Amino acid sequence: MKDNQYQKLLEKADLELLTIYTELVRIRRIEEAIAEKYQEWEMRCPVHLSIGQEAIPVGISMHLRDTDHVYSNHRSHGHYFAKGGSLRRMIAELYGKETGCCGGRGGSMHLIDLEVGFMGSTPIVGGTIPLAVGDAWSAKLKAEDRVTVIYFGDGCFEEGVIHECMNFAALHKLPIIFVCENNNYSVYTQLKDRQPDRKIINIAKAHGLKTHTANGNDVLEVSNIAYTAVSSVKLGDGPQFFELDTYRWLEHCGPFDDDHLDYRPRGELATWKDSCPVRKLKKHIKSKGSHEEIFKTIEAEIDKEIRLAFKFAKNSPVPKVENLNKYTYA
Repeated sequence: MKDNQYQKLLEKADLELLTIYTELVRIRRIEEAIAEKYQEWEMRCPVHLSIGQEAIPVGISMHLRDTDHVYSNHRSHGHYFAKGGSLRRMIAELYGKETGCCGGRGGSMHLIDLEVGFMGSTPIVGGTIPLAVGDAWSAKLKAEDRVTVIYFGDGCFEEGVIHECMNFAALHKLPIIFVCENNNYSVYTQLKDRQPDRKIINIAKAHGLKTHTANGNDVLEVSNIAYTAVSSVKLGDGPQFFELDTYRWLEHCGPFDDDHLDYRPRGELATWKDSCPVRKLKKHIKSKGSHEEIFKTIEAEIDKEIRLAFKFAKNSPVPKVENLNKYTYA
């Protein structure tokens, strides 16, 4: 049974629900545009798209401030945009342009926007977890009023560093939220073939973290537990842990569908598409009386923003050769 905060969110004005819906659609449309444009062979960095997983970062970031910090992984686009990252600078980064958020040097898996508290993403599995914990440790030592959020997948639970970090965070009651986006796959291998029959969330609980679960494809459910967790962290209750079930629609790395490879059970992808986070919220908003014209207007504005971002990226200069080592540190 869902608690009162969830019910309150359902009862809020349509305007707030439409704002949440806009964030979901924006991430979806951006990712679809990247998948389409990637096939032009002008973006040459690997891309890990998050189509199907949009509800998690949107539901969490709606309770974060610019001063709160977010760390991400290789599948970082949704996390970046939900935290307010610049669309133009991100697309320019994919094209390797000087105007990119990493100066065209990082590509899809190395995004950063310090102005909105998106502290960075890296492709190494578990690589940003100790950075996020160190950041939270710093916040506690300095008595800074902020929360740190770290996103990772179920495959990260096969890395030792996450267990060390959860132990440290629990010991020192750090202001951090660990977010496990459990999409059941590490590249082509299912969770059951990589880990013993146990619940990930029980391991986090054993480390001393306060744990929460939700349907990762229901943005209102995610928002509900995020509200509770962020409030608890700010009260000094220590680290929180989310396990959120979700599903990526496209291939592990790249812009294409890969259901024909048969590593997913037949019909599994179709089942998860039926629980699309965007369509789920749209159905709820329409049940409250909103009309189709509203959704068309939202989508048109987003599509215009995306077109301008790609134009900006393509017209931006490439990095100068003489600056190749400008940001390399010995």
